[in-house]
Amino acid sequence: MKMHADEVETNPALVRRLVAAQFPQWKNLPIEQVESVGTDNALYRIGGEMVARLPRKPSATGQLEKEHRWLPKLAPRLPLDVPIPLEKGEPNSEYPWGWSIYRWLEGKTATMSHIADPHEMARDLALFIAAMQQIDPTDGPPPGAHNFGRGAPLATKDAQTRNALADLEPLHMIDTKAALAAWEIDRDAPVWKDAPVWVHGDLQWVNLLAVGGRLSAVIDFGGLGVGDPAVDVMPAWSLFDAEARETFRAALNVDDATWARGRGWALSFGLIALPYYHVTNPILAGIARHAIKQVLSDHQHA
Repeated sequence: MKMHADEVETNPALVRRLVAAQFPQWKNLPIEQVESVGTDNALYRIGGEMVARLPRKPSATGQLEKEHRWLPKLAPRLPLDVPIPLEKGEPNSEYPWGWSIYRWLEGKTATMSHIADPHEMARDLALFIAAMQQIDPTDGPPPGAHNFGRGAPLATKDAQTRNALADLEPLHMIDTKAALAAWEIDRDAPVWKDAPVWVHGDLQWVNLLAVGGRLSAVIDFGGLGVGDPAVDVMPAWSLFDAEARETFRAALNVDDATWARGRGWALSFGLIALPYYHVTNPILAGIARHAIKQVLSDHQHA
């Protein structure tokens, strides 16, 4: 089922033709679609060592150049594996946009069933975030359409969040009055006044890999940018429960205002994703429900 009205369909046969035409050295390698709940790109494994990433919709096409420029520079300074771009594919008569080939990263999607210790995962993820923030952000891309505005001031999400609440009202999925009250509190937290830092922007478990029960890699840097670090605090609610959340906060060592803005990002993400994906992407909708539930619980116990 398509997730977007402007989504372009892809399949292994198409990718096989693209690879054969543009990278003939790999034309005899097997190609198979990778099951993914990602919303912006379709993934196809090429042989055993590579994966092709094809944008599903026009708004995802700006991520390609950004990842090719910055991931090779960020990767050596990060404590977890990240995708390394290998080649850039070109559009043709069958596929309208640029696409990319990356090094394949082994691992299972980091659901809690694949993690031995959620507290260890919380600490490992906090170390990754802190390492990103310590990398020189000079010339890094500021928040914009290329990364869904991740890292921009939280208040920029107000109209979209309120529209999502209006969409949710007749669906009776959540307590929209409680959600609105929580949103307004976190939206009004003091803004980030220090220098912008590198942010991943989309640290959901669907973008994390685990090997041997431990976090091993971070993938999908479509949300990469330079801005307010609060957006990378979002997994405290969208990923963890209350106990692991405290471990995450202690390891990340963020101030109260950044913590509140991160909670606002988690709530905004959940509210926007839930009505949009509850039919077409139930796994992502489940992540959204978890984020909303955890945020509202936090406010109730504040």
